[in-house]
Amino acid sequence: MSSTTRLQAALSDLKEGVCSIYIWPVLGWQEVKQRYRRSTLGPFWLTLSTGALIGGMGPLFGRLLNQDISSYFLYLASSFIVWLFLSGLITESCQAFISAEGYIKQTKLPLTVHVLRVIWRNLIMFAHNLLIVVIVMMFYAPSSTSFLWLFPIGVALIAINGLWCGMLLGLLCARFRDIPQIVTSLMQLALFLTPIFWKAEMLGRHQWAADWNPLFYFLEIARLPLLGTVPSAHTWFVVGLITILGYLLMLVFFVRFRARIAYWV
Repeated sequence: MSSTTRLQAALSDLKEGVCSIYIWPVLGWQEVKQRYRRSTLGPFWLTLSTGALIGGMGPLFGRLLNQDISSYFLYLASSFIVWLFLSGLITESCQAFISAEGYIKQTKLPLTVHVLRVIWRNLIMFAHNLLIVVIVMMFYAPSSTSFLWLFPIGVALIAINGLWCGMLLGLLCARFRDIPQIVTSLMQLALFLTPIFWKAEMLGRHQWAADWNPLFYFLEIARLPLLGTVPSAHTWFVVGLITILGYLLMLVFFVRFRARIAYWV
């Protein structure tokens, strides 16, 4: 198969997958229902456990870091909720094709559908956890609500980047089964290296450690509007640059190895 034919097949897969809005939302919702089958509260159990964790960590970390609780509590809640969304997209993308082995081998569906299923499932869980931020806002209101309209744009950009990340990780993990464990370990490390519990300015002259962390910018575009602040132009630029480079990298691998995924899973 020529490179032009492979490119056309890969682009067609991406287009058909994105347009299959009658498939991947249903698959994602069914997985959520299956996970919490016969549970009274369903996905809200995750909301309760996350809320309890934030409620316990807020006063503790606020005092340890010498932060004003009224502002730190909302910072921690918005940061942690967005981080759960980010880390969920990355770690679960590793299993996007592996967990869909039955669909891939028995049903003719665009491979993109299986990654979009993961993204949609995480968006549903994110929506449930967002209730925690709303409750915290009732007690600790942000300095301004003028920039809340930027929040869905930030979430949408994270989801858009989740597509190229999911396609790339899903492909690599289908071939090399050790990568999911590596990614999980790296995300656990990144939890403490990314400004979630602490703030980037606390690093002082070492703030470059946060500035060189790409996850930091994706956190910023979603959490800053919740905190009443608009993300800087530099933040939007970095996110846009990562988006473009990520899709180009994903396309190189997807065009080259798309036909082999069915054999790898």
